[in-house]
Amino acid sequence: MGAADSLGGRPSGLLGKKIAGYLVESEIGRGGMAVVYRARDLRLDRTVALKLLAPELARNDTFRKRFAHESKAAAAIDHPHIVPVFEAGETEGLLYIAMRFVAGQDLRALLDRTGPLPVETAARIAGQVASALDAAHDHDLVHRDVKPGNILVADGTDSEHPEHVYLTDFGLTKKSLSLTGFTSVGQFVGTLDYVAPEQIAGKPVDGRCDVYSLGCVVHEMLTGGPPFQRDDDMALLW
Repeated sequence: MGAADSLGGRPSGLLGKKIAGYLVESEIGRGGMAVVYRARDLRLDRTVALKLLAPELARNDTFRKRFAHESKAAAAIDHPHIVPVFEAGETEGLLYIAMRFVAGQDLRALLDRTGPLPVETAARIAGQVASALDAAHDHDLVHRDVKPGNILVADGTDSEHPEHVYLTDFGLTKKSLSLTGFTSVGQFVGTLDYVAPEQIAGKPVDGRCDVYSLGCVVHEMLTGGPPFQRDDDMALLW
């Protein structure tokens, strides 16, 4: 059984296997089109976050080309609040991205545990995310899915900087998905509680949609919930 077959099976299907020079150690997250593992870089002896995309994505030539282009653009960004991309490529029928492993928790877990944050804490986190978005937009990269689950909160350096924030899961695949037929007509890539209206409408987007999403995240950090709360997705759209 190859890596592409194992990815579609049980969560532990790839544990202990070597993929493109990385030893898969444990699963740390998964979504509809990717699974993220903690892995060991066997060449440089370091821990990384290894994101493996769904096998069907590697079979789409247009997606593969956009993936290669956007991965290079993301890897070129050197910013203290963006998770660095070490490598991206294709192996055994899978597209993969190796990134820095960040020890900490995401903002979603923090908010679920503590509820609303003090204004000072929310301001520090928002400022670091905004700085990361500025750098990405300068490289013509739009995140498209700024939300608490994509904001990692690690320990800071001192009492004046108690947390160090990283923005992760950049739109390496989100833009490609929306342009290569892996989303249905009228469907957008993003998370409803934080997505900008123009994304929902399927209109062209730029960095302003990320600013909107960050505003929704700030609202949740301060109040405990996103700005628009409804019982179901259709009600939220209205």
